[in-house]
Amino acid sequence: MRTLFNSFFAGIIGLAACTGASAQGVYDDWASVKAPAAPALSKVTIDPATTALLVLDIARQTCNPESRPRCVAMLPRVEKILALAREKKVTVIYTLGGNAKPSDIWPQAAMLGDEPLIKSGPDKFVNTDLEKLLHDKGIKTVICIGAAAHGAVLHTAASAAFRGFDVVVPVDLMASDTAYAEQYTAWHLVNAPRLGERVKLTQLDWIN
Repeated sequence: MRTLFNSFFAGIIGLAACTGASAQGVYDDWASVKAPAAPALSKVTIDPATTALLVLDIARQTCNPESRPRCVAMLPRVEKILALAREKKVTVIYTLGGNAKPSDIWPQAAMLGDEPLIKSGPDKFVNTDLEKLLHDKGIKTVICIGAAAHGAVLHTAASAAFRGFDVVVPVDLMASDTAYAEQYTAWHLVNAPRLGERVKLTQLDWIN
């Protein structure tokens, strides 16, 4: 009994020592944390019949020189992938958040014809018919691009993966306020539980 008590007491002391050494968890280590190596990018060949391009919130409210110049800088690439998608007859679906309207979308990313529009928060599957729309069109793969890597891109891409879709995220077609937010989004999408099985990171010039 005394041996058992001593072992238990020693364990409590050890736990207390560990707790004292890291009283606030990651905050104690924040300055010393080093970014991991960049995730690998993949060349991607899409099937136009079963692929949808999700154009997430590329409007002036969330993509502007004042608050998100990195988004404005990627607009020529947005124009290029839209041209590629339309040439290949890929389904193009737009989303907007808040009070944004189609007229707020930048000209380089403008909607064409009767392309669908979804309005929702960061996760575009929440309280919308996006999942049904994708299934009705026979979509198996979604390409996510957008103005907020840490917002609509992260949450919609993850939500799509959890719903069984394959997900492609071009890292040069997601923007944020800072490079760090784009970096952690890319890392999260291929390292979080269950996401790595479904998500591929790529870049615009590697999509065929």
